[in-house]
Amino acid sequence: MKQFAKILKFETKNYFANKVFLGVTLFLVATIMVVMFFPRITQSFQRDDAEQPAELPTMLVVNDTQQDNALIEESFTAAFEDYQVIFSNDRVEEVKAKIMSEQVECAFVLESLTSYTYYVNNLSMYDSNSLAADAVLQNIYQISSMIGGGMTPEQAQGILSVQIQHSTENLGKDQIQNFFYTYIMIFALYMVILLYGQMVATNVATEKSSRAMELLITSAKPVSMMFGKVISSCIAGLIQLVAIFGSALVCFNLNKDYWADNPMISSIFDMPVDLFVYMLIFFILGFFIYAFMYGAIGSTASKLEDINTSVMPITMLFVIAFCVVMFSMASGNVDTVLMKVCSFIPFTSPMAMFTRLAMSTVPIYEVVISIAILIGSVIGVGVISAKIYRVGVLLYGTTLKLSSILKAIKRA
Repeated sequence: MKQFAKILKFETKNYFANKVFLGVTLFLVATIMVVMFFPRITQSFQRDDAEQPAELPTMLVVNDTQQDNALIEESFTAAFEDYQVIFSNDRVEEVKAKIMSEQVECAFVLESLTSYTYYVNNLSMYDSNSLAADAVLQNIYQISSMIGGGMTPEQAQGILSVQIQHSTENLGKDQIQNFFYTYIMIFALYMVILLYGQMVATNVATEKSSRAMELLITSAKPVSMMFGKVISSCIAGLIQLVAIFGSALVCFNLNKDYWADNPMISSIFDMPVDLFVYMLIFFILGFFIYAFMYGAIGSTASKLEDINTSVMPITMLFVIAFCVVMFSMASGNVDTVLMKVCSFIPFTSPMAMFTRLAMSTVPIYEVVISIAILIGSVIGVGVISAKIYRVGVLLYGTTLKLSSILKAIKRA
C-alpha cells in the first residue's frame, strides 16, 4: 500500500507539473467562460444600438387575382413580420428590375389564390418564404370558399383559426430533455479515454525506453505501479473535467437570466442527482478498464514510435462502442437488442447503459448487474494488465506475441 501511495503521488504530481496539461485546462476554462458570458455581452451591445433599430428588408406583393385585396394584404403582413411588405401593381419586368437593383429583397406575383411566382435574387438554402406564402394563400382560399358558400367572414375565420388543446403526461424519461447532457457525457468519456489512455501508454513506453523501468520494477510491485499510474491519470482527468464543467456551472448561474430562452443549455445544467451519480460511476469505471488496457499495451511496445500502432485495436474497440451508442441516440431508440447486449459487455456498458438510463426506463436489476460486471471486469483487467506490464517492460527489441503474453500471465 505504501508503494502504491508513493507511485500515485509521483504520477499525479507529474500531470500537474505538465505545462501542456495546465495550458489546455486554462484555455478550455477561459473558452467556457467566454461562451457562458456571451449572451450578457451581446445584450449589452444590443442595448447600445437600441436607438437605431435595424431596417427590415422589403418584400413586394403583386395581386393579380382579382380577389379581396384587403384580406390578402392583412394576411401577408401578419405572416411576414420580418419584412416590410409593400403591395403594388407593378409588371413582372418591373418587379425583376427592383430585385436585381436590390430595391426589394424578394417578391410574390399572385396569379390566383392557388398559383403564384416567387422572385428572389440568390435563393438561400434556408429560405422558407414559399412555405409561408403557401399557408397564407391556402387559408385565404378556404375563407373565400366558405364565404361563397354562405358563411360570414367572421364564421369562416373562426372555423379555420380554432385552437386544439392537449396535454402530455410522461410516464418515463424525456429523451429530448436528457439528450444533451447524455451526449456531453458520452463525448467527454470518448475524449478523456482517448487522451489519457494514450498518455498512460506513452508514459509506460517512455519509462521503458529510458531503462528506468529496470530499477522501478525491482523496487515496486507491478500491481502497485499499474494501479498507481491509472488512478493518477483518472484523478488528473477528473480534476480537469471538474475545472471545465465547474466553471461552466458557475458562469451559467451568473448568467442564468440571459440563457432563459435557450432550453438546450438550461437542460444541461438541470441534470437529476441520481443520473449524475450514475454518470460518475460509469465514467470512472469505463475510464479504468480502458486505461488499464492502454497501460498494458504500452508496456509491450518495443519503441516509443510503436505506441500508436500497438494501441490501435483498443482504440478501434472504443470507437465502435462510441458509434453504436451515437447511432442509437440519433435513431431515438436506445432499447434495441444491440444496445441491451452492449449494456452488459464491460467494454461498451459505460456508454450504453448510461445512455439507456438517461433516455429510457431500465429495470434496477439490470443496472446492478451491469455495474457488478463492470467492477469485476475492471479488477480482472487491472490484475491481468499488471502481469502483462511486469513481463512487457523488461523485454527490449522484440514484439510480444499474444501466445507469449498468455504464457507469461499463467506464470505470473
